Amino acid sequence: MPIHYINFNGEIVSEDSKLLTVENRGLRYGDGLFETMLYQGGEIRFLHLHVERLQRSMQKIQLEQSTMFDEYFIKKITDELIRKNNMVGQRVRVRLIVYRSGGGIYSPETNKPAYILQVQKVDIQVRDKKVGLIVDLYSEIKKPYSDLSELKSNNSLIYVLAGNYKKKFDYDDVFILNQEGFLCEALTSNIFVYYDKVLYTPALNQGCIDGVMRRVVMDMCEEEGIPVVEAQISPEIMKKADELFCTNAVQGIQWVMGYKQKRYFNKISRILQEKLRTWSYNKED
Repeated sequence: MPIHYINFNGEIVSEDSKLLTVENRGLRYGDGLFETMLYQGGEIRFLHLHVERLQRSMQKIQLEQSTMFDEYFIKKITDELIRKNNMVGQRVRVRLIVYRSGGGIYSPETNKPAYILQVQKVDIQVRDKKVGLIVDLYSEIKKPYSDLSELKSNNSLIYVLAGNYKKKFDYDDVFILNQEGFLCEALTSNIFVYYDKVLYTPALNQGCIDGVMRRVVMDMCEEEGIPVVEAQISPEIMKKADELFCTNAVQGIQWVMGYKQKRYFNKISRILQEKLRTWSYNKED
């Protein structure tokens, strides 16, 4: 098999290289963040939104040099790694991990960042428009919310356990509840619920990730004249809703077809999927 490469803090090395020590804070404490981005057509989709979120999150967890991770830098190291892995012209998932370098037992020795960049080819999954996701609620462990809940943190145990539940029962996705039992997010996505001619999504104070595609969808809805309400949402609405869909940076907008015996339409998600094909922020930049 061909060698696959990663960028380890500025050095391109084989991904099977022995790189981390037991003192690594990302490994030891989950002391870091990550961004998952879609690279296609020679560009990272909505890169400026990823950069805004990453820099804001780095500042929140007191990582220095956040401005180093600007659009130019991330595009440069991504282009370089994609060329090294012979992925030019392909659709690629880009994962940038930024963690606190140095050691220290809880109290860090330094707040300087280090990073790892990975790229992986993404097979285009074209689902038939008549076939959407089958989902369930994961309620065994609920996600606590705080000022850190919206971060894309390396500390991801709730998602690991929810992923085990999804795999065990062979669902396409599962919805996670917050500590009070309200809808929070899906395993790798934000969620939207269309009910009584209004589109709802869990508010950030409900513990969900501040998703890039969540923001894009809300901006597209504003242009389309589709009301969006950020709210506290009971899971009971899933039994009455007209439509559910999931959003993330790589997969875009995914229609939910069913939850238990309930089946949903995909009118709004189809409109937004079509709009996403040509949506650009250039007019606002």
